[in-house]
Amino acid sequence: MNSVTVTVPATTANIGPGFDCLGAALTLYNDFTFTILDTPETVEISVTGTEAAKVGTDKDNLLYKSFLSLYQHAGLTPPPIKIEIGLNVPLARGLGSSATAIVGGLVGANELAGQPFSINDVMELAIALEGHPDNVVPALFGKCQLSVGQPGNWQICEIPWHDDLIPIVAIPNFELSTEAARAVLPKDYSRQDAIFNIAHMGLLIRGLETGNGNWLSQAMDDMIHQPYRLTLIKGYDAVKLAALASGAYNVVISGAGPTLLALAYRPQAEYVVTAMRETWAMEEVEADVQILALDLEGVRVKP
Repeated sequence: MNSVTVTVPATTANIGPGFDCLGAALTLYNDFTFTILDTPETVEISVTGTEAAKVGTDKDNLLYKSFLSLYQHAGLTPPPIKIEIGLNVPLARGLGSSATAIVGGLVGANELAGQPFSINDVMELAIALEGHPDNVVPALFGKCQLSVGQPGNWQICEIPWHDDLIPIVAIPNFELSTEAARAVLPKDYSRQDAIFNIAHMGLLIRGLETGNGNWLSQAMDDMIHQPYRLTLIKGYDAVKLAALASGAYNVVISGAGPTLLALAYRPQAEYVVTAMRETWAMEEVEADVQILALDLEGVRVKP
């Protein structure tokens, strides 16, 4: 195989109380095409699509570094490579753009190297590169996934997601780095906060499975990350209130933000979209608000 295209879904992580362990794949994708070169040139990278100008095209590119890491882990010499990136997942918005690069680079390299590693081996490498599993695991496997464990002993559990439960993402036109979002988090939490999140995580899992709106309206609250990060997102309170008034079960920060994720019953979804977009506009923030669905496949590979 001299060329392969890898398609990786965006992800929404945490989903309220599921900090660093719960994530879902969404129907928004990045495409990465890898072609082995006949020339001695080490790497050629081109980027098209959403925010293409913000993506570096040198050897520090995260996709390329992930590509190299698999060859290094296998003890193989990486080939000279041409990489074409088609971006649809916005950068630094809390939709797993870095996870798509890590997964895309690892899977592309594994294919071109003759599949020296299983998908679970690739998962281990992806988690090690990302630092936590909540984005890379659903990017690999699709659906909603709970990841529990430690390196070499991860337990991956698919969380059922009710068909009538619609994910709506409101993506503002400003960025928020994961580093900045982590910097505002406290180093320690109270027993009360820990109990709060344990209880809400259990209810969230049942709410996602059943689509029970009463459960979801409470289950998506948390005390670990959202109370600290919401101060970094302009208009958060107003947008959340507008979405709730329009029929959303609840609104949470997607990943590290600033994208907001609303979950709603199917007939209410369009009303929620309009409310979130218009309310953010009143805060002088342009937002791309989209009705998405749960991606069921995860990473795709084609020659």
